Amino acid sequence: MRRLSRKKALNLVKELDAFPKVPESYVETTASGGTVSLVAFTAMALLAFFEFFVYRDTWMAYEYEVDKDFSSKLRINIDITVAMRCQFVGADVLDLAETMVASDGLQYEPVVFELTPQQRIWHRTLLLIQNRLREEHALQDILLKSLLKGAPTALPPREMEPTQSPNACRIHGHLYVNKVAGNFHITVGKAIPHPRGHAHLAALVSHETYNFSHRIDHLSFGEEISGIINPLDGTEKVCTDHNQMFQYFITIVPTKLKTYKISAETHQYSVTERERVINHAAGSHGVSGIFMKYDISSLMVTVTEQHMPLWQFLVRLCGIVGGIFSTTGMLHGLVGFCVDIVCCRFKLGVYKPKEASLLDAHNSQAPSLTETSEQ
Repeated sequence: MRRLSRKKALNLVKELDAFPKVPESYVETTASGGTVSLVAFTAMALLAFFEFFVYRDTWMAYEYEVDKDFSSKLRINIDITVAMRCQFVGADVLDLAETMVASDGLQYEPVVFELTPQQRIWHRTLLLIQNRLREEHALQDILLKSLLKGAPTALPPREMEPTQSPNACRIHGHLYVNKVAGNFHITVGKAIPHPRGHAHLAALVSHETYNFSHRIDHLSFGEEISGIINPLDGTEKVCTDHNQMFQYFITIVPTKLKTYKISAETHQYSVTERERVINHAAGSHGVSGIFMKYDISSLMVTVTEQHMPLWQFLVRLCGIVGGIFSTTGMLHGLVGFCVDIVCCRFKLGVYKPKEASLLDAHNSQAPSLTETSEQ
């Protein structure tokens, strides 16, 4: 009984076979079929090869949410060179709550404003990258994925010591400020505290020495990450007048960066520039200097590097192999059918049923048998 039930089960499974085997004696190979098979296998190999590179590639996914962190401090990373002596300029931050932030984290270094030939080449290259980033935003994703080693936005050191005396001041370092809108500025005179805010000792500096030509080698917010090029990196402005004001209106966006190489919390920003000459007689009022007014967005961006999962890669490979195999088979059959029609092979007597061909052969042999019998 067990054997009978096992046989029935095997027969039932055989009847469910969706891939019936055809005896080799019934299979006919042709040159056209071999050619199509060769083309199909070549296409499968090429597409599978390209699909492997797609599987290896990654992309950046952006998610947006409300920034709920209000208590932490915001770090400002600064590296600016101003074409004035260090004793004549001062830098500080005043936030929206009229709180003056101490600039103890900033260093004032006397330098020469003019760049060496090697530094000038570096500066032009950085400006070229900035222009390309403004035109093609996808390049920023490449920078985020690669995170170039070293600090590509840092000015390389001079090849030799300058022969002239320092005529500029390099202000570099970092500050920690409250996460509210504020104003970082560099103007004439050192900053001093004041009951209603703050003030700068500018009375002892002659107007003829005012020169706020400047070069921003680096300006970023949050954790400093080498390899990321910020919008103001490499910016250089030259004054046309002693009393001139440069304004940068910056919108900061908190950003969480999660890649396969690094995971950090930093900030991106966009900027709008404006500059004008201070002329009180013409109605252009203000204070000469460099003013960076920043505001913090309430949205936070999470940038995550994603990768195609293995199961999806295998499914796409199966789709490539099965799709090409089925498509080439249908095309081969369709082309063969069209060739048969064009070559007029559907003529009377070319394709006949086997029974008809056997009857014709029997009829052709019957008269000969009769003739032999009569003889």
